Amino acid sequence: MKKFRNINVGIIGLGRITLHHIQNIVREKKISLISICDLDKSKLSKFSKKFNVPGYQNFREMIKKHKNLNLIIIATPSGMHYEHSLEILKRFKKNLIIEKPLALKIQQCQKLFDCAKKNKVKIFPVFQNRYNKAVQRVKKSIKSKELGSVRIVNVRLRWCRPQKYYNLSPWRGTYSHDGGALTNQGIHFIDLLRYLFGEVEFVNCQMKTLGSKIEVEDTVVATFGFKRGGVGTLEVTTAARPDDYEASLSIIGSKGLAQIGGLAVNNLEIFTPNSKDRKIFSEKIPNAYGFGHTHLYRSIKHYFFKKEKFIISDNDCLNTIKLLHCFYNSAYKNRRIYFNSVKDFKKLGQKNEKISKLYRFNEN
Repeated sequence: MKKFRNINVGIIGLGRITLHHIQNIVREKKISLISICDLDKSKLSKFSKKFNVPGYQNFREMIKKHKNLNLIIIATPSGMHYEHSLEILKRFKKNLIIEKPLALKIQQCQKLFDCAKKNKVKIFPVFQNRYNKAVQRVKKSIKSKELGSVRIVNVRLRWCRPQKYYNLSPWRGTYSHDGGALTNQGIHFIDLLRYLFGEVEFVNCQMKTLGSKIEVEDTVVATFGFKRGGVGTLEVTTAARPDDYEASLSIIGSKGLAQIGGLAVNNLEIFTPNSKDRKIFSEKIPNAYGFGHTHLYRSIKHYFFKKEKFIISDNDCLNTIKLLHCFYNSAYKNRRIYFNSVKDFKKLGQKNEKISKLYRFNEN
């Protein structure tokens, strides 16, 4: 790993999440935003003026002109993460932050991690909800056995994404470049299942498209079992109307009960081991992104400057993508799928050159 005094950041893709990244970057010492890239000239102009950084319509030109770039954020459409990231790893050997999901296929994720390791750089996947105070308190209680052994886990994500949301861009609501409610919104909660309770052993899942005219699912219900013995249910939908309602996770243990709720698992609503902790470990968040990205950048600083382990290992991220494919395979094969035997769900991340061409940065 190369040593450097300052983390110089470039961003590729100026979508919904980009402003949140920038707001966190500018607050941190030893991290600087030095360049941005997007195919849309109007977006580039707007962000360049607001944050006083140069903008480029080709990431290759950006990287070549800013040789001191040592961390690049991939915030392009989900189905383009793999193509963009792989070229940057191979050709430019840069550290990457890759927004969720890292890639749409299991084998793509594995190849990215292998390529990063070969070129002695690091990939930082984004699962910001891991950092939430309520999540960290429950994580601690499970590790210390305050709640006892985990018996039942319930996940509920009830958000609203109307047709106009999917109409914003051609890639949204497609198998090739987006995935449905589970891949785009529910991925964080699939990750929390593993992070908090260990590996899932099997999944039984049903998927439907109920609220919008898209090719992917907007509603998922499932049951699952953990390798350690507990069982659970999952309900994820973007077909709630007319607004977002909740993103919650509850745990029934042999010694008590905990429930994390709020807009984005930010409130510790029930905690029987110590009811006073409910207030201490709850956060008022301005939006569904919460404060997780703040902790993300601090963790990245600690990785580079203090040599601390990053919260998400390569294999950890890979297993979250594997679990995602368990749900899809179960729904479309209409049977129980075991984690240990999961393979890529063929539709997710399938090739679609017509859409890819819209988001491809051609050589000059």
